[in-house]
Parts: sequence; C-alpha cells; structure tokens
Amino acid sequence: MNAVVGRDDLLLVTLDTLRYDVAAELAAAGRIPHLARHLPGGVWERRHAPGSFTYASHQAMFAGFLPTPAAPGPHPRLFAARFAGSETTAGRTWVFDTPDLVGGLAAAGYRTVCIGGVGFFNKQAALGSVLPSLFQESHWEPEFSVAAPDSFAAQVTRAEEVVAALDPARRLFLFVNVSALHQPNWFHLPGATREAGDTRASHAAALEYVDRHIGRLFAAMSSRRRCFAVVCSDHGTTYGDDGYTGHRLGHEAVWTVPYAHFFLDEAAR
Repeated sequence: MNAVVGRDDLLLVTLDTLRYDVAAELAAAGRIPHLARHLPGGVWERRHAPGSFTYASHQAMFAGFLPTPAAPGPHPRLFAARFAGSETTAGRTWVFDTPDLVGGLAAAGYRTVCIGGVGFFNKQAALGSVLPSLFQESHWEPEFSVAAPDSFAAQVTRAEEVVAALDPARRLFLFVNVSALHQPNWFHLPGATREAGDTRASHAAALEYVDRHIGRLFAAMSSRRRCFAVVCSDHGTTYGDDGYTGHRLGHEAVWTVPYAHFFLDEAAR
C-alpha cells in the first residue's frame, strides 16, 4: 500500500448488512456479473467483520481495521495507525499518524468524500453526524436511504458528480455506504409484499440490484487514473437463522462477511 497511496485514487464500498453466504451463492450462480468480474478468481474472500452493526464496524474500519481473513493469523493490514506493539502492521502496510484513516489520507493530499446510506450517515442528529464528519465532504439525501427503492443508483449519480467536479490532479478517497441490502429490502424482489416482509431471497435480489449499477461507479472511479478498490460488507444479518432476526448479535451470519480488493483501470470502463 505504500506504493498505492499517493499514486492511485482509492474507493471503499461497504455493502451494508450483506451476508457472506448470499454473496458467495450469487457470484457462483452468475447472478452478479459486474461485481464478479473484479473479484479475484471470481469469488469473494470469506472474512470476519470488525463489528456486528454499522456504527461499530465503520469506526473500526476507519481506524484501519478492515474485515479480517477467516483463518488463524496474524494477518497484516493494508492500513494502520501508528501504534506501538501492533502485530498486524507490516512493511507493506501504509501507516498514518492521525487517529483515523480518513484523516491520514487527507494529510497525504487526498480529497476525502463520503456518500452515506444508512442512518448512521444521515447527519440528521448528532449520532448520524459522527462518521460523516471524518470526511472533508459528505453527502446524504433521503434518496440514498434504506427506504428508497432506487437508493444505489442515486448514490452512484452523486459519485459521478463528485468525480467530475474534482480537480483532475487531486487524488480522491471516495467512501460509499450502500444501503440497498439493509432492511427494508422486500421491494427488490418481484412479487414480494410489504406485509410478507424481508427475506433472504429479497436480500439476494437487493444485491442483484446493486450489481446492475456498480459498473457505473467503477467506471467513474477509474476515469481519471488507476483506482484501488475495497468492496466488502460491514456485517451480515439474520432472517430467522436459529430464531434470530437482524444484527447487533453474535451469530455466524452476522460475523461472516464477503470481502475483495482489486485495482480498477481502463478495463473497468
């Protein structure tokens, strides 16, 4: 990462609440072709989330603790705050001297931009302002929220506007929190009803919806120079698994998440 930071643009996409098993099944079945073409080997990496709900997980990720490989470690990290005794800071880790990665990238000359999705990014109250305030520029509209059926398309449009407005010489760190997977997601499944509610099938349909639009995001982020992208879930969620519904709980479906990182260049356009 020491060769990447300062040279390439950076993109972090969190597919909020996306379950690993659903993501893996859809990739294997050819149902998310635009994402799958960028996944190393065409498959998601199985990782453990740093938190069981959005706020905790993003606080950790913005401190450099991305989801951890689901195998015994230690596992060197891509980014890390300078911290004495860290066992996951290695020679290839990009180390920053600020409390968070966002501030570290800003100090390195990046324009830092957040396009929020779920309520922890809506800036409508003090708690929903904590995470966006880390960035030099942050965006949230009701059209980006969990209740908007076309939320991700609207977020991508805003991302395209951000990229187009930026000085071509300025490096960009863009963060997008994708709300479409989060409950409610029943409206993404043809024939589903509000009364029937969200299901694992509608969760999968929401990922297919995201896949139909993510190519535009990748094209925008590779339009100026090469881009290093991290695409992952912040945590999973349950749909009646072992009697559980939702997240912020210690279930395998919550702690196990899909993860990938890769470069985007002219081939992404």
